[in-house]
Amino acid sequence: MTGRIISADSHVNLSHQDIKAHLAARYHDEYDRAFSRWSNRRGDNDGRQKVNLGSHMSRPGYRDAAAHIVDMDTDGIDAEIVYCEVSAFRYLYLMSEGGPEATRAFNDALGDYGSVDPKRLIVSYQIPIHDIDNAVSEVERVAATGAKSLQLPVFPTELGLPDYVDERYDRLWSAIQASGLPICCHTGFNTHLDDLHRRDPTPQAGITIPMMALSCAEALGMWILGGLLERFPDLKVVFVEPGLGWVAWWVRYVDVMVTKHAYVFPALSELPSFYFHRNIFVTFMEEVVAVQHLRHEVGVSNMLWATDYPHPPTTWPHSQAIIDEQFHSVPDEERQLIVGGNAARVWSL
Repeated sequence: MTGRIISADSHVNLSHQDIKAHLAARYHDEYDRAFSRWSNRRGDNDGRQKVNLGSHMSRPGYRDAAAHIVDMDTDGIDAEIVYCEVSAFRYLYLMSEGGPEATRAFNDALGDYGSVDPKRLIVSYQIPIHDIDNAVSEVERVAATGAKSLQLPVFPTELGLPDYVDERYDRLWSAIQASGLPICCHTGFNTHLDDLHRRDPTPQAGITIPMMALSCAEALGMWILGGLLERFPDLKVVFVEPGLGWVAWWVRYVDVMVTKHAYVFPALSELPSFYFHRNIFVTFMEEVVAVQHLRHEVGVSNMLWATDYPHPPTTWPHSQAIIDEQFHSVPDEERQLIVGGNAARVWSL
């Protein structure tokens, strides 16, 4: 196969010390208090340890950019879109002072990581959404430094805020649209699933984990059916780790709601699938059936392959063989788009 291989999803585990190295010392105690308040609120010690993190989480590349590059070379990966394990937008707004400064410090620490090789490590800068003025300012600031990727919360309601269809966000969408940068919404543990996680009888949260991907249907509906992409037609929205199979069903289903069951979505002038195929992108790792049989339902131009390095489901260090297995009968032109070409276009690489 010719062409680049780009992972649309990998991870770095920044330490709080990395972040505070960019933050004035007078804000350090307040930073720590805000993170502790968030951790206590979520009950992060209430049993989440039962999820097996897997052996690759101990690799140096999880924290060290140079070692990350070495692991990419081992796997034959040209570039990776990198997301931080620490979700700054979940706790920085709890700081009584220094929140904007801490946001800049957080993103500067991410920038340090990517600076080891900015053509291969594409970090996703996090944009807190409680203060829209600060959010717009941070989008413009990181865009001016050459940023390629933005990360926003999947569910603003987790943070006590209105859904993204609310007009309070319009200035933010305008700023992001003007920047040309994609909005990345990474699935993960969220408060909507807290009760299920507590009730989950399996030792490794086996009931809860698949629901994290499926819960993206709510966010997908807000972006599309709520009319956001009608009003901001040039936005690029990437859902990270939702998978493919259920997405193919969802896109067909919401169209059928209109064409056969007379549902009306007043905010839309086109079928829902129009906005999905124009504006939405989804990542996956290993889905042979979907790649072989559903790729045209999802959209060959909407699919982004990923390693999820170094998380438990990661394809590392066998990504080449896994790609070959999934794409064995897929035309080379389509394969090249899914494993690299689409990502190069979305992130302007």
